Amino acid sequence: MPVLRYTKVKGKIGIAMHQQLNEEEFAKETLERYAGTPAEAFQSNLLLTNFPRYVDYFAKTRNVPILEGSMFKVAHDPKEEVSILDFKIGSPAAALVVDLCSFLPFRSALLLGMCGGLRRRYQVGDYLVPVASIRGEGTSDFYFPQQVPALANFLMQKAVTEVLEQQKTIYHIGITYTTNMRFWEFNEEFKTLLKATKAQAIEMECATLFAGSYKRKFTLGALLLISDLPLNRHGGVKTKKSSEFVYERYMPDHLEKGVKILKAARTMQEKHVKGAYHRNLAFTPPIL
Repeated sequence: MPVLRYTKVKGKIGIAMHQQLNEEEFAKETLERYAGTPAEAFQSNLLLTNFPRYVDYFAKTRNVPILEGSMFKVAHDPKEEVSILDFKIGSPAAALVVDLCSFLPFRSALLLGMCGGLRRRYQVGDYLVPVASIRGEGTSDFYFPQQVPALANFLMQKAVTEVLEQQKTIYHIGITYTTNMRFWEFNEEFKTLLKATKAQAIEMECATLFAGSYKRKFTLGALLLISDLPLNRHGGVKTKKSSEFVYERYMPDHLEKGVKILKAARTMQEKHVKGAYHRNLAFTPPIL
């Protein structure tokens, strides 16, 4: 029920209309504003990405429209029961998207992100399956004390490795370092710290996503594409040219793997494989 509240504006009495919303209603309204699409349009499985070109590719190959709000870019494919959402870059945006999407009845969610590989044997184009992330970004402190690890959802990462094994894909398993500092490649002090952690990769969202999804009981995993080798002394940092090459060469495979992983996760849930949150198991897709 709308509530009338009186407000003073420049010495005059004005009347403002305010809507009393509970947390779930507020989250759904915020998601709709930021995504430019009704909450009911989201399908039962979600791909998250930091890159609008992933949404462009998904929409083009599925022949579905692209929708944009004030922050997010999305597309929905009812046939595959998959929605994709570009939430931009960084841990604050990662926290926001988990907090909002956790109020929708998704069965599974997967981050298709990119990372910097931190091992000499890694190659651009390899995949990394993160089992956990070092919480160097700060945002996850709003969910848990620092002693709590940021772990990926077990069922989702099991689905990830199952698909990668079936396709005989080169991949690595390890821990990522999540940072909020994007321009760090020439910061020797930070690089020394990074090496000391023994992390296998560096990126900007996983720790926040994993901690937030654990707090919110949101079944979420990740498949990361190694897009650069920032500790490589021979030109390993990402450039405009190398970034374009990664998009053209590896993005389609990355996205199609993501769709297959969501399908594998659904099959696992139907077989009651352990790992998913119970509230994600009995969801019926919306009829649009």
